[in-house]
Amino acid sequence: MSAPELGVGAVVVDDGRLLLVRRSAPPGPGTWAVPGGGVEAGETLAEAVTRELREETGLEGACGPLIGVVEVLPEQGEGRHVVVLGFEVRLFEAAEPSAGDDALVARWIPLVDVADLVLAPGLAEFLHDHAIIETIT
Repeated sequence: MSAPELGVGAVVVDDGRLLLVRRSAPPGPGTWAVPGGGVEAGETLAEAVTRELREETGLEGACGPLIGVVEVLPEQGEGRHVVVLGFEVRLFEAAEPSAGDDALVARWIPLVDVADLVLAPGLAEFLHDHAIIETIT
């Protein structure tokens, strides 16, 4: 087994909506997730968060405080152990996202509807534990 991979996620809430992307790549292809991905060598966490946001949604923002951590174990993440740090992000301008990079779709989802989606492993619990959504299914 290899060492855990480090990833970041951009948690963007605006006007009662959460910015989500439908993933095309592991972990969790086909599931909905916050924009995010791996941290590149020489990149700060804040740089990684804003780069992933831009690459996956076309939106620009500023990385805020760490919200929490999601750990995806090998049995959940297609054989990969991934540790994802979720950061609050404030957009410079609220706009419609445009899917790019490894996002099939990028969309604003009303917070009340998020739990009805097929979410990436650990995301529902993360969002609930950090009071972003009220219920999980």
